[in-house]
Amino acid sequence: MNQAGSLIREMKIDREDMLALTRRMTVKRTSITRIAGAYIDPDGIIDGTFNIRFLKLSESEKARNLEIAKAIPFAETNVRLRRYMIPEEMTGKGSMWQLLTGAKTSGLENDALLDVFYEIVAENYRTDHEYGVFLFHDRYDIPAKAADHERLGESEQTFEYLICAICPVNGDYEAGEPECGFLFPAYSDGGALIRCMDIFGSREKSFLVKRLFS
Repeated sequence: MNQAGSLIREMKIDREDMLALTRRMTVKRTSITRIAGAYIDPDGIIDGTFNIRFLKLSESEKARNLEIAKAIPFAETNVRLRRYMIPEEMTGKGSMWQLLTGAKTSGLENDALLDVFYEIVAENYRTDHEYGVFLFHDRYDIPAKAADHERLGESEQTFEYLICAICPVNGDYEAGEPECGFLFPAYSDGGALIRCMDIFGSREKSFLVKRLFS
């Protein structure tokens, strides 16, 4: 990626916004359309990739993957999940912002973009164990609100977004709990913050995610 600068942390996350997303992350209510990912060894070698419509998964696979996706927005806000602004100079041609925006717009159906993303993660993510990169695409129909802020039944607009979770995996490619990840773009009641993202993980692990933008 050809860019300069660094992410700017300056915005608070409203816990209710994250709960609005995670309440829907059940097998019966989910609107996740697709899941894609890659398995990478400690030396940065990509062992394999996958890309599948979420509805094609078995019930148990849906439940297991929803737990992975949910862990990111459900994390303790402003502690393990922090919001960062992406400076305008980091949103141009060849930027990670452009890459993720393209992956989101394509609904994770552009494998060429995803392969580039996996390669960048493999080059920048440092760990001593094999891990999986899991990407989820979702469209949230944001409920309309009345003047008194009571929610109405009909949808007013849609929030389209990606969740990325990086998890350790065992020899059978079974994923453990996410050690870091992000929500892109960030969500604030009423819609997307297109130049913001929420990064999940300890300070050490979230730093590794931020390296993807440097």
